[in-house]
Amino acid sequence: MSYIDGFVLAVPTANKQKFIDHARTGDSVCMELGAIRVVECWGDDVPSGKLTDFQRAVKAEEGETVVFSWIEWPDKATRDAAMKKMMDDPRMDPANNPMPFDGKRMIYAGFVPVVELGA
Repeated sequence: MSYIDGFVLAVPTANKQKFIDHARTGDSVCMELGAIRVVECWGDDVPSGKLTDFQRAVKAEEGETVVFSWIEWPDKATRDAAMKKMMDDPRMDPANNPMPFDGKRMIYAGFVPVVELGA
């Protein structure tokens, strides 16, 4: 069964292209290390909630856009091995591929799919 890494973050709207460039570099590494699919989604219809919402979850500030992303792996073992290799990959070093957002406010976690529909 596949394994999913999910991410929510706030990116300065002015850094959209920098984010895309950053993501393409990191996402390419994930694909090389066994990811099945990587999806980066730029917020378009992200409503404010009464109790909680995506903006509050990442403490989005004025002039920031919420980004929702996920990486699909064939299984958790592939993901775990890839994460270890990524730590040593120079393309993942912030000095070579700086994050155009505040990484401290990024939410990320691993998930086991329990329902899956589609082709």
